[in-house]
Amino acid sequence: MLDILFRDEHLIAVNKPHGLLVHRSPIAIDVQEFALQLLRDQIDHYVSPVHRLDRKTGGVLLFALNKEAEVAMHIQFQEKKVIKKYLAIVRGHTPDEEDIDYALKKENGTIQEAFTHYHTLKRAELQVALGSHSTSRYSLVEAKPETGRMHQLRKHFAHVFHPIIGDRKHGCNKQNKLFKETWEMTTMLLHASSLSFNHPITNEAILIEAPLQEEFRRVMLLMGWELV
Repeated sequence: MLDILFRDEHLIAVNKPHGLLVHRSPIAIDVQEFALQLLRDQIDHYVSPVHRLDRKTGGVLLFALNKEAEVAMHIQFQEKKVIKKYLAIVRGHTPDEEDIDYALKKENGTIQEAFTHYHTLKRAELQVALGSHSTSRYSLVEAKPETGRMHQLRKHFAHVFHPIIGDRKHGCNKQNKLFKETWEMTTMLLHASSLSFNHPITNEAILIEAPLQEEFRRVMLLMGWELV
């Protein structure tokens, strides 16, 4: 059963678990469970996702319950009227805040502008040696992507040399191996913490927040951080 965070007659949002695909994809033909089908069967109603989350990202995932809301929410996302916030645990001690203005290339070679702002919430230094370093440093950041490019946060944090822990494609293999072998943790530590927007039908201000899931919470405690 998916954890429902918000529901009215037009929209529904769930806290997507890490590792769950949003819908069927040709890149994962062996997968049998998807958020779309699970939610549709759970509430016995038509649902359609109005944005996307990577398979390994957890957190707020919004669906429309009818075509009118679906079209209107797509327009809001395209016009950058939806505020998205993410939490991520990354390698190293990040600056207090930073703007990442770094264009990203699509698979077909097209260059797209991409902009992310983040600020640092917490820092930790563990007495765990890795490579030439006698300790290991990490940061908890809150990120606000102003554009919605594929793997944007993953690529942007890798670009500034603070890759997200557990990101196998864009992250640090040494850190991922350390977390797997030392703490049996393979989850990518990226969480879609909130969405805020004006309701497409009523124009009411909507804020949907998702609590952290178990693996993310476990690493927070490992770092000595209070849960946010």
